[in-house]
Amino acid sequence: MRRMASSFRMGSAFPIVIAACAMIACSAGSGGTGAGPDNNTGGSGGGGASQGGNGGAPGSGGVPSDGGTSSQFMTGPGGAPPTNNCDGEGPDYDQDGFTVEEGDCNDCDPNANPGAIEVIGEAPTGEGGGSGGEGGAGEYVPVDEDCDGTADNVAGPCDTNLPLAGTDPLDGARAVEICKQAATEKDWGIVSAQYVRGDGTPYAANQQVGILNTFGPNVMPRAGASMLALSSGYARLPGQAGACTNHSCTVLGLSAPGYAPPDFPQDVPDCPISDVVHDDIGLNLTLRAPTNATGFKFNFKFHSFEFGEYVCTTFNDQFIALVNPAPPGSVNGNISFDAEGNPVSVNIAFFDVCASCSDFAQNCYDDPTAVPPVICPNPPANCCSAGAGELAGTGFENGFGDGEDAGGTSWLQTQAPVTGGETFELRFAIWDVGDTAWDSTSIVDAFEWIANGGEVPVETTPAPPPM
Repeated sequence: MRRMASSFRMGSAFPIVIAACAMIACSAGSGGTGAGPDNNTGGSGGGGASQGGNGGAPGSGGVPSDGGTSSQFMTGPGGAPPTNNCDGEGPDYDQDGFTVEEGDCNDCDPNANPGAIEVIGEAPTGEGGGSGGEGGAGEYVPVDEDCDGTADNVAGPCDTNLPLAGTDPLDGARAVEICKQAATEKDWGIVSAQYVRGDGTPYAANQQVGILNTFGPNVMPRAGASMLALSSGYARLPGQAGACTNHSCTVLGLSAPGYAPPDFPQDVPDCPISDVVHDDIGLNLTLRAPTNATGFKFNFKFHSFEFGEYVCTTFNDQFIALVNPAPPGSVNGNISFDAEGNPVSVNIAFFDVCASCSDFAQNCYDDPTAVPPVICPNPPANCCSAGAGELAGTGFENGFGDGEDAGGTSWLQTQAPVTGGETFELRFAIWDVGDTAWDSTSIVDAFEWIANGGEVPVETTPAPPPM
């Protein structure tokens, strides 16, 4: 029986961004106009932090910019290591929150301390040197950012052999490569983890949560061996224990109320939705950022049986990534949305995994006099541009056997800024809007801290190929 389109329905993080981080020079040289765009090339002008020879040395000419440590790259001709007194006992010279007595192995560099994350840089390319003379591009030298005595010892993934139906929220974090737990108030990593309702109320994991090592034969993990699945139905693949046998499954039932965060679910322009949610589930993580982190990012996919006939109707299931405190550029704390500000649902611009758009928005009805008005969209020109291959074996290719069509997004990447050392909450959540039918599932993977010293805007874009 088809529903009517009406208002009744509604360790450490594994990969590290490969760039070095900022340094404040403790014994600056003379002259110069500052650093180059990264710490491989040196600034223009005089010697800066590495005085001597003919022009500044790459990697140390000028004051190093955000994005590199002074010892990350060996100097070429024209520079010598700076001299300073910042490694002696006493106050926190570089103001990074750690003294030498507390384990700071380079009290001249605020990005090297026991609260930092290891960063693997890239060997410099091209020619460096300031305008006063030429310096060699230099050679990459590993740096021990976290002061554990070993440089570039980035931890590997922690998500092998995780149980499909595991209820431990730390396993959910491990599935997306968030491994390390914070040991002290100055340590970075997971402070707490729990499964929750959409509004953050603690809730036990059930069939709406799954840890998958594939999402069908054509969707592999972006990092490690597992991915976290959150579903408004059942987070299982066909043939797995507890899998749904049609396109509409519910754990709580239509009579059970759902709980969305304040200001959610979020309307889409010209496509108002119901304000009633059901089957909401989420993973809430309290994290402390490494002291040298400037942001974080993760990958996700969203699949839904709402596509394509329920585009721009009151029934648009949603996935959010909610951050508290809300970063600049977020929408009520949500950091996953398209360029138009649309939340992740069948209305998002990135919906490209499907077999056909022949029924696109067929249950949408224009009503320009409504408040707010309803303006039904036309199918996009590139509709189903990614084909249906990534639906295969997921249940979304045929309604778990009942023939219902569906669609999804390709892998997307969301990023957001953080302040080094801050504690914040990150909640991945999904819910059904308006009823408990026509299920949706999100896959989340490949969380990374960003530690390149640059500005990190809130944005969601097509994900780059995995490393």
